[in-house]
Parts: sequence; structure tokens; C-alpha cells
Amino acid sequence: MIAALSMEALYHFAVYGWDGLHWVFSGAQESASNLQLCLFAAATFVLANVMRKEYCFANYLNLRGHGWRTFSLWSVVILCAVSAGFLTRTSADSSRAAFVLVYVVGFVAIYAERAAMTHVVRLSAAHGGVSARRLFLVGFEHDVETFTRRYRPWKYGMHIVGGVILRDSAETLDDDLALAAASARLLRPDDVFILAPWSRTDVIDSCVTAFLRVPARIQLGPERVLDRFVDAHIDKVGAISSLSLAGHPLNLAEIFAKRAFDIVASSLALVLLSPLLLGVALLIKFDSSGPALFLQRRYGFNRETFRIVKFRTMTTMEDDRHVRQATAHDARITRVGRFIRRYNIDELPQLFNVLRGEMSLVGPRPHALAHDQLFERRIALYARRHNVKPGITGWAQVNGLRGEIDTPEKIRERVEHDLHYIDNWSIILDLWILLLTVFSPKAYRNAV
Repeated sequence: MIAALSMEALYHFAVYGWDGLHWVFSGAQESASNLQLCLFAAATFVLANVMRKEYCFANYLNLRGHGWRTFSLWSVVILCAVSAGFLTRTSADSSRAAFVLVYVVGFVAIYAERAAMTHVVRLSAAHGGVSARRLFLVGFEHDVETFTRRYRPWKYGMHIVGGVILRDSAETLDDDLALAAASARLLRPDDVFILAPWSRTDVIDSCVTAFLRVPARIQLGPERVLDRFVDAHIDKVGAISSLSLAGHPLNLAEIFAKRAFDIVASSLALVLLSPLLLGVALLIKFDSSGPALFLQRRYGFNRETFRIVKFRTMTTMEDDRHVRQATAHDARITRVGRFIRRYNIDELPQLFNVLRGEMSLVGPRPHALAHDQLFERRIALYARRHNVKPGITGWAQVNGLRGEIDTPEKIRERVEHDLHYIDNWSIILDLWILLLTVFSPKAYRNAV
């Protein structure tokens, strides 16, 4: 309601001046109709979130997914408010421009509030201030120690209320589990974590049988392999249950939203930047012999090859097994090339790759085929970068990770940033990366 009243006042002040402000706060019919629709939208939004348990503490331990969930629900709620206004004939008296402003500013305000709440909840959880779940641990000593050291569950609002160490002996297992079950009934945890290697099916079966009599959720502790997959989860189709380790990082709705944004934004950028693109092409032609554009094969989504389009910045046009990386003070780089590489202008022709569907505005940067094959052999999770379309810019680039890759640490750090982007994608993150690409000093560092 604060956003609605503020946008109503801002709109009328911009259009009518001080008289418009007086008109808003005097309770005019148009203003009252708008505020009624906004109140309906706010109430519907809150009620829908309550019904889908959006306001539980566990949801605010990670910001991932909040952007898309907020955008989709807020859009549906606004459509419902517009429909309600039409059916009750109140929309005829409302300001359409002010209502659109409420939609945009309302979404930004909700997302900002959730980001702030997530930050506060995570800080509180890290210091023991929030206890979203109470855990009881049972397992072998090594597995319990490894679990607490590696995951530090208290950082995520999980409070360990107790536990029992199992002795690795068939003769003592029943006694240990009887003690563990009695302790769990006394402490009343929300979850019992069984921490034993998954290969020890005998121990796991005995633990499950013992804790079925305890009113708590039984959780099978994570195996080390799960650390490599952020979205590992149980899939159930009919009577078939399976552990899904990795799949497509985006669902159909997210793929559609990202592609629609790419098409609209790249088309608009090509129109607005066409004078700059033409000017740079002419400068390259005047500066050195050769074409203005440079095409090179790269791996895209699903490791399918495509030809990336860039402004030519070198005197060579390498596209074979022996592509040499650009280095600092590289003699192959032309005078114009050095300038446009410094400010990322050489990447702008890739807007055509985006329109063709071969690339996205934001994603992991594609490397030359020879370099890609080399990095893939050295880094286990490097191939996951091909699960999404490559981008003109990315999370690694806006954090200063660009330029020559001359150490294993550099490529490993880039891959970590790329995987962070893949696992935490949202339209908001894409917009933030595009903004940083233009305005952040880090995005221009380490250029060669």
C-alpha cells in the first residue's frame, strides 16, 4: 500500500504538480479506485504466499528462486486485480499509468525486501539466532564429524540437539540404536539424520527400523557425490523412485522467459547501437588490412558448435587446433583492437548470435575449441558450463575474471563463478550482471 500511495502521488505530481498531490490525498474517486485495486492485489499476494508456505524461515536461508517466484505470482496477482477492476467497473475510474508504476515498483520493492530478509535470516542463523530445524545425528564417528565439519548445519538455521555414535559392530548395533531412539524421543527433534555410507545397507535399514517409532522426519545423510550437484532430489514417477542428480538447470517457463528477454533486449540494443557498430567497423578497416568481423568456432549449448561473431582485434584469424591466447602486450593486437577490447566493444556483434539463438546475453563465456577441450580434461565440472547457452557477458566477467588464463587457479575460479550463475539463475541476476557489465570497474579489468 505504501508503494501504491507513493506511485499515485508521484504520477499525479509529475502530471499535475502540487494540485495533483492535493487531489490524491483529498480522496478523489480515481485515486480511491486505484488504491482499492492495489489493496486487493496486496491482500491476494500475501494470502497466496501464506497458502504455499512462502514465509517459513527455511525459504529465507537462500535468495535463489525468490526472483522468479515473486515475479510470476506478482504478475498473476496484478492480472487478477485488473480483472476484478473490470468486473466491478472500478478500473474505469483508476489511473492506468499509476497502476503500471505500482506493478513495476511493487515487484522491485518485494524483491528488495526479500533480499534484505534473507540477509538478516542468514546472519541470525549463522550466530544461532534462528532455529528452523532441530537435528538429531546418529551414525559412525567419522561420518558424524565429517558432516558437521563440512556442512556446518547451524549456518542454515539447523540446531543439533543431540546424537549417538554407533560402534561398527553387529553385536552392539541393536543396543546403540535402542539408546539413540530413547534419546531422540526425549529430545523431540524435527529430523533424525542417519550418517552412514550408503553402501552400509544393513546399518541404514536397522536405523530406519529403530527410528520409525520416533515422531520425527528420518533423513538419510548426504554422500560426498551429492556435493557436486546443487539440485539433487528424489524423483517419483508412479511407483518408480530415483535420485535425480542433475538435469536441465532451467524449467520450460524459465527458458521461455530468458529467451524472450534475450530477443527483446538484443533487438533493441542492435537498433540503438547500430551507429557505434558501423563506426567501429570502419575504424577497423582503416586501421589494418582484413575484414571488420572475425568468426571463430565455439562450443554452445549441449556442446554444439557455432561460429561466434566478434570485431576483429588482431592481425591474425586463428580458428584451428593451435589457437594461441591473447596475452598482455600481444603484438598481434591492433591499435583499434586494443581499445575496443579494453571496453568490451569487440563483443557487441555477438548480439546477432543472441538473436539467432546460439548465445544468450548472460551466461558462461565460450572459449576457443582447443582451449575448451584442454580445460574440460583438467577440471571435472567444466562440462556443466555447456548445460546453458554461452553469454556475451557473465558472472565471472563482472567479477574481474577475464583476460589471459595462464594458471590453473584462474580457470578454476572462472568455472566456480559460472556454476554459481547456473545454479542461481534468475531474470533479476541477468539484469544485475548486465548493469555491472556497463558500470562496474571490475568488468573492465584484466583486458588484453
